Amino acid sequence: MTGQDDRKYRRPEPSFARAIAKALGGARSVLEVRSDDGAGSYSPADAAVTTVPPAATAARLPFADDDDDAGAFDASVVTFSLDEWDDLEHGLAELRRVTRGPIVVLTRDPARVERSWLAEYAPEVTAAEAHALPTLDRIAAALGDDVVTTTTLPIPFTCVDGFSEAYYARPERLLDPGARRADPAWSRVDEMTARRSVAALRTAIESGEWDRRYGALRVRPSYEGSLVLVTAIPTDEPVG
Repeated sequence: MTGQDDRKYRRPEPSFARAIAKALGGARSVLEVRSDDGAGSYSPADAAVTTVPPAATAARLPFADDDDDAGAFDASVVTFSLDEWDDLEHGLAELRRVTRGPIVVLTRDPARVERSWLAEYAPEVTAAEAHALPTLDRIAAALGDDVVTTTTLPIPFTCVDGFSEAYYARPERLLDPGARRADPAWSRVDEMTARRSVAALRTAIESGEWDRRYGALRVRPSYEGSLVLVTAIPTDEPVG
């Protein structure tokens, strides 16, 4: 779990927050499924936000149906937590039951996780991460009749939400134990595997190998990796 001291490594990235706010379309009441292992709330500051942990999605959410104007939420937000859900299909169905408008999911595409340069130095870490994440097709299918759009979110050079790809141009950051501890991907492998991966990355950086192969990333202002924003609009809602 991410401790308070690790919050400096995981903070809401403003560019992601803006994309989420746009997808929410001015929702005033928001249900947010948020893990303690994440960056904090990505819901708009001016919205009335109710937060539940990922474990809550395995049961019936304690909120009224979306046809009950007194109890339904205008929108729901899920950030970096689908890998912790016990039952994706049930959980998304529950969100739709209590949500009148859009369901917005910030997640990573498992098909693209292992395309990162990190897979060369920490293959077990990226493989474990990819295995834990639901596919985009599965997410879309679970959202049923909703109109679902998927958008790749560019990761800025200065990204302050420290999942692994946030450091696409700053590999040295992953030599920091605190940065790795704040990213749940590293907890999916045993300590010996993690140490071996860090040693391989350290050697590549110190020898100049990383820069010879990937140094162009150091001057790239943003990077399109595995980060995606999935937006589901109920079919009776206007799109666009």
